[in-house]
Amino acid sequence: MFFYLSKKIAIPNNVKLKCISWNKDQGFIACGGEDGLLKVLKLETQTDDAKLRGLAAPSNLSMNQTLEGHSGSVQVVTWNEQYQKLTTSDQNGLIIVWMLYKGSWYEEMINNRNKSVVRSMSWNADGQKICIVYEDGAVIVGSVDGNRIWGKDLKGIQLCHVAWSADSKVLLFGMANGEIHIYDNQGNFIMKMKLNCLVNVTGAISIAGIHWYHGTEGYVEPDCPCLAICFDNGRCQIMRHENDQNPVLIDTGMYVVSIQWNHTGSVLAVAGSQKAVTQDKDVNTVQFYTPFGEHLGTLKVPGKHMSALSWEGGGLKIALAVDSFIYFANIRPDYKWGYCSNTVVYAYTRPDRPEYCVVFWDTKNNEKYVKYVKSLISITTCGDFCILATKADENHPQEENEMESFGATFVLVLCNSIGTPLDPKYIDIVPLFVAMTKTHVIAASKEAFYTWQYRVAKKLTALEINQITRSRKEGRERIFHVDDTPSGSVDGVLDYSKAIQGTRDPICAITASDKTLIVGRESGAIQRYSLPNVGLIQKYSLNCRAYQLSLNCNSSRLAIIDISGVLTFFDLDARVTDSTGQQVIGELLKLERKDVWDMKWAKDNPDLFAMMEKTRMYVFRNLDPEEPIQTSGYICNFEDLEIKSVLLDEILKNPEHPNKDYIINFEIRSLRDSRALIEKVGIEDASQFIEDNPHPRLWRLLAEAALQKLDLHTAEQAFVRCKDYQGIKFVKRLGNLQSESMKQAEVAAYFGRFEEAERMYLDMDRRDLAIGLRLKLGDWFRVLQLLKTGSGDADDSLLEQAHNAIGDYFADRQKWLNAVQYYVQGRNQERLAECYYMLEDYEGLENLANSLPEHHKLLPEIAQMFVRVGMCEQAVTAFLKCNQPKAAVDTCVHLNQWNKAVELAKNHSMKEIGSLLARYASHLLEKNKTLDAIELYRKANYFYDAAKLMFKIADEEAKKRTKPLRVKKLYVLSALLIEQYHEQMKNAQRGKVKGKGSEATSALAGLLEEEVLSTASRFTDNAWRGAEAYHFFILAQRQLYEGYVDTALKTALHLRDYEDIIPAVEIYSLLALCACASRAFGTCSKAFIKLESLETLSSEQKQQYEDLALEIFTKHTPKDNRKSELDNLLEGGEGKLPTCVATGSPITEYQFWMCSVCKHCVLAQEISNYSFCPLCHSSVG
Repeated sequence: MFFYLSKKIAIPNNVKLKCISWNKDQGFIACGGEDGLLKVLKLETQTDDAKLRGLAAPSNLSMNQTLEGHSGSVQVVTWNEQYQKLTTSDQNGLIIVWMLYKGSWYEEMINNRNKSVVRSMSWNADGQKICIVYEDGAVIVGSVDGNRIWGKDLKGIQLCHVAWSADSKVLLFGMANGEIHIYDNQGNFIMKMKLNCLVNVTGAISIAGIHWYHGTEGYVEPDCPCLAICFDNGRCQIMRHENDQNPVLIDTGMYVVSIQWNHTGSVLAVAGSQKAVTQDKDVNTVQFYTPFGEHLGTLKVPGKHMSALSWEGGGLKIALAVDSFIYFANIRPDYKWGYCSNTVVYAYTRPDRPEYCVVFWDTKNNEKYVKYVKSLISITTCGDFCILATKADENHPQEENEMESFGATFVLVLCNSIGTPLDPKYIDIVPLFVAMTKTHVIAASKEAFYTWQYRVAKKLTALEINQITRSRKEGRERIFHVDDTPSGSVDGVLDYSKAIQGTRDPICAITASDKTLIVGRESGAIQRYSLPNVGLIQKYSLNCRAYQLSLNCNSSRLAIIDISGVLTFFDLDARVTDSTGQQVIGELLKLERKDVWDMKWAKDNPDLFAMMEKTRMYVFRNLDPEEPIQTSGYICNFEDLEIKSVLLDEILKNPEHPNKDYIINFEIRSLRDSRALIEKVGIEDASQFIEDNPHPRLWRLLAEAALQKLDLHTAEQAFVRCKDYQGIKFVKRLGNLQSESMKQAEVAAYFGRFEEAERMYLDMDRRDLAIGLRLKLGDWFRVLQLLKTGSGDADDSLLEQAHNAIGDYFADRQKWLNAVQYYVQGRNQERLAECYYMLEDYEGLENLANSLPEHHKLLPEIAQMFVRVGMCEQAVTAFLKCNQPKAAVDTCVHLNQWNKAVELAKNHSMKEIGSLLARYASHLLEKNKTLDAIELYRKANYFYDAAKLMFKIADEEAKKRTKPLRVKKLYVLSALLIEQYHEQMKNAQRGKVKGKGSEATSALAGLLEEEVLSTASRFTDNAWRGAEAYHFFILAQRQLYEGYVDTALKTALHLRDYEDIIPAVEIYSLLALCACASRAFGTCSKAFIKLESLETLSSEQKQQYEDLALEIFTKHTPKDNRKSELDNLLEGGEGKLPTCVATGSPITEYQFWMCSVCKHCVLAQEISNYSFCPLCHSSVG
């Protein structure tokens, strides 16, 4: 980080300044001084020149207003940015709040306690409340509209400072005796703050400043120290929060008057004075620190007494009140940034995220890629790659092969120019300094440096690359201590124990080129190593501490910028005789420049470099400067006599929307002069000038100018001089062309003026050449236009190619509809299928499949597309069309179309259908999906298996005592399946005995075969028993409830045959109930006898039945009243009559209806009331 004084404003009448404050949002500067002086100034840049932006632009005072109202010297000024208010107070205790109205400041409110003087005022983070502390211990908290919220007198305490926490919940009060007390926002005392920085300090001290950064722009890293407290004796502590037990401690070694954070909380400025060693008077200085206490640099300021400092809102300037002057210093921050292959990489913090936001901004295509990185330390770039150095995330364990450096605390991530991480390396040393060449990354801590050869040769196969990355021990990564003297012959090892040993002379800067590594140390010693095999070649000594080192393109010279911004040069190879007459290698060159904050060597010339000095850029050739250019950009790149520079200050004002205007290209003088010569004087003189100052870029400039004028001879010579083989070939080709206009058209195309070239070709009536040009460019839309406009037949294959290419263009952009139109014209079936699929236009896909010839290679793909969306029929059709019945069957199985699968398997006489079914059914049963398994068997015509499973379910449900109707339905289903199975058997048999005798024999054979199959099961013989049982059970209850007690009794009597299906308890309870209701007490008593003798009942239940029987039969004799009808029912026996399933009565007539499905009967007079069979619910035919 560099700083230099840039401007000085004098206050009239030499009035001494006491305080200064810079409004962070609107840019107003308020300064207060003796005799009631209060001024509001504003610096603004007025410039129309787009290149002059930021600090380089001239700034004038656009506002300079004196505010009248104070009488004594103004001691406190503070801004409320949110509400555009200024609050000031003087030595008499008068407080004035000022507001902005039509461009001027006016008094809004006045307040005077008359008792004491205001020592400090502070607005909270959202600008809603102000806290005012008086010297006598009075505290007032007021709101922005002037109302008092609360006040308090702290007895016997002299107050001098106040600060709010970021969340406005805590107030810090600084006392005159140097103590700091913590209060809550209602004024209740919490505790005294522990001041670790004052350990072993004696004598009286006072607080120079308390500043709590509120996190408005995010933090440098999570849990970053943000509360700075500094004392006049130079002791300072930076805390993470008010109770931080181990804060960062700094001893600035100066007398401090004022401190302030910059806008992002990344730099703390401490202003005051230091005893100078040489002079007897004190020197005004500003020290800059990071939140972690690292010293960033020192700014010396002229004048007698500095009283205050304030940062500008963007952190690029700082205002210092010294005597009766305001000094402005420009700050050149250490941005985390880099430049690789047309991409500017920069990082910034956001208040809403703890990580750094790293933006990869491709300046060529103006596209940006964003990556969030935790605890970023630095960004280093080279060629097409970029290294992000970060702290390792504690939560993430490293990858397996990284385990040797277990517990590594830092990561170097190699990224490409769009931010894709290619290779992370975990290391154990702090990468304070990182340098990068085309093959190596070098990271250094203060004591040691680590080298990693990252580039892998392009020609290796993936396998070989893998082997190389595996063998980490082979010396692709090594570590060296700065005090070692490696010879370069032995492979260093990755031994982190070296890094732990300390050193008296730490590393302060490193740089590297392809063959040299330079390490600078704090004493001014410089060590030069060879690369790639790190060997110490030479040690030099300088008399300054390097901050930034840089090697030129042939590693012969080293540029050094020291911490105070002085640029010097060192010749590494010069042999000179020193004062003692010894031969030494290396000499310091005479050139020295001050206030330099950036420099870059040219990539293609060892004597050229560009440097930034204050707000000017100088280009040096052989240590002689050209005239400077006004700019404040950071230099990205210097090659081909052009400097690319980026205005990072501007970009970081709005980092989410970088603007192309912030990239500036400067041409250096020789390029500007050559261009002017060619334009104004002519090619001859220009070529003479370039002859004297040769550079490939200048020759190319000449070649292009000569081409424009069709001076082929000069052009060829120039192309030869800049080694442009394509250019030479092009000139040769031009020479062979006859017509002048043809040559002009070719030249226009060469320079990328394609419209012009095409027009020339068409004017010459050479449509073929115009089409050829557009083909080369891949501009297929224009090709199509040209093909269509021509008379005569256009080339069909070219037309097709054009249509397909345009189709591809739309498909790449996912505009499938447009793509389809062109693919249809280009007859590109593969891409058409893909488009239909993406559009979900399955009809189109089906038509396409139908239009393809059999065995077309696209059919399986289309079939697969149908499978993916579950369209079975279409998929099967497509598979069959390309003769893959197996795939078709698999599809059906996959999509659960089992009947289709079975049918296909039968048609194509495949063997495995049974096993398929069994496999799938067992899979379903495992998952407890019995119903799915039944459905599967049913669809596949395996009725027998289906019925078996169905009966199982029905039995289970019956056991559960669920709704009888549901159980009946399940039994009916099972019975129907069995009927279908009988039918199937008969038909199969019929097929076998075609033409052999009657149907009767075939049916018989079918039954016999069936008999063999189903000897084991009870249910094939009498499939309907279960259904009947539950049917009568439900019927009896229904009749009973409807009051037909006699019929109910008849029906209930049938239930005695079904004890195996319905529990006996249920049957006889129902029977007893019906009998009792129809006053058939004989039947009733038999039912009771049965109930009392059941084994399933417990003794209590039996007892209850007995009691009930007693109660009934004491009143009624157990005899049936109507004997006759019941008799035949009770006897039953051999000639058992069929039962009507509608009424439950026995059928005695010869006229009755029989169901075609379940073969049960209904009385002829009853059936007219039904349209469905009462038992199986099949329709009455």
